[in-house]
Amino acid sequence: MTISHDEAIQILRKYNKEIFHLEHAITVGKVMKWMASDTGHKEKESYWEAVGILHDIDFELYPNEHCKKCIDLLKENNIDDETIHSICSHGYGICSDIEPKSEMEKILYAVDELTGIIFASAKMRPSKSCEDMELSSLKKKFKDKKFAAGCSRDIINNGAKNLAWDIDVLLQKTLDAMKYYEKDIKNEVNSLL
Repeated sequence: MTISHDEAIQILRKYNKEIFHLEHAITVGKVMKWMASDTGHKEKESYWEAVGILHDIDFELYPNEHCKKCIDLLKENNIDDETIHSICSHGYGICSDIEPKSEMEKILYAVDELTGIIFASAKMRPSKSCEDMELSSLKKKFKDKKFAAGCSRDIINNGAKNLAWDIDVLLQKTLDAMKYYEKDIKNEVNSLL
């Protein structure tokens, strides 16, 4: 199934109102779009972005049923089983027993938590931006387990391993994606307020 960016946002908005959740969904969507192009799947950018936007669709309303309640919500919105599988796989080992298999699923699993660390790191910078952030700065924050403690380093490391990427490659690619789309993310979030 092909789902457009606008359709994904419309579905997201049905179940998510808090700015944090909207910004996270849009950020992960943009990172997935960037990763699609970067990994040779440019023709699937829109789909990868939609999966990123919808990955936490159930988290705001049903945090204790995350990756479970989303199945019903997505089916109510005529989302196909393959897309639902991909969305649920990002919670593998935590709230889902659906293992990420495709390259897209493995990337979603790896970048979800990492975007949180980059976002938190950017907020600590004088610029409040990731555009001037270097890999070395991100690596320091990544190694400090007290910083953005809710973002699992184990999941990120496992994600890099599942992709057969060095952790520095995953960190750099995700940082590059967030730098590239930072203004677009802010503009899109502002348009939803």
